[in-house]
Amino acid sequence: MPDHLINTLRLLAAILVTFSGAGKVASLWFRELDQQAVAALLLGTVYLIIGLGLFGQSRFTLFVAISVCSLVSLYTLKSIAVLEPLQQAGLAADLITIVLSITVLWHIRNRPSV
Repeated sequence: MPDHLINTLRLLAAILVTFSGAGKVASLWFRELDQQAVAALLLGTVYLIIGLGLFGQSRFTLFVAISVCSLVSLYTLKSIAVLEPLQQAGLAADLITIVLSITVLWHIRNRPSV
């Protein structure tokens, strides 16, 4: 796979995670401030940090993106019986990020570390 395509996939994953994190942080202005809102704020902060890392070159950030997005997706599917449209969009963004990160990680596996 060409380098520019790998970079484009990584950039797309970074944009998805960053927008998802910004959406989680921005949700504080549309809901009451309770434990779930604080948890969403913390998760949004983690997503923003992962998004910033995905804009770089590190493989570690790819592993973290796969792990965190997988755990959040599994928790969402397990704990919520009926998903609202915004939750469906967040779940779709997480799943797309997982697929993109795995694809990038697979194609750069034999390259020397930076």
